[in-house]
Amino acid sequence: MQSKATTPEEYINELPDDRKIVIQKLRKTILDHLPKGFKEQMNYGMLGYVVPHDLYPEGYHCNTALPLPFMNVASQKNFVALYHSGMYASTELYDWFVEEYPKYVKTRLDMGKSCIRFKNMETIPYGLIGELCTKMSVDDWITRYTKNIKKT
Repeated sequence: MQSKATTPEEYINELPDDRKIVIQKLRKTILDHLPKGFKEQMNYGMLGYVVPHDLYPEGYHCNTALPLPFMNVASQKNFVALYHSGMYASTELYDWFVEEYPKYVKTRLDMGKSCIRFKNMETIPYGLIGELCTKMSVDDWITRYTKNIKKT
């Protein structure tokens, strides 16, 4: 479900109250822990955390007019999703997250290559997400992206 909101605040204000609280807390967790250089903006109808063009002028290979995406947060119909491109590009980071998750949450991890789905809003591991945010700097992400993902 993509939003037409143009700002994170507008996006959050569109949400039902129960989701609003969760998304606000996820947003704060990310903003409090995300390394310097990433910028928050609306991206693909979701909250986005990107490498701005002033740090990576080439932009996203699928659409160079867009900044390089890194993380997104979305309220979907049946879950809240956290998309983390760094885990897609780094097996080590992916494996770390999968190993740490059960230390925070007793239910099964519902995850794809870069999408973590939270169906139970009461068990979102904000502390783990905060730590995940610190694991990759802007420079690390650009290096991994250009080496592993970008198609020339």
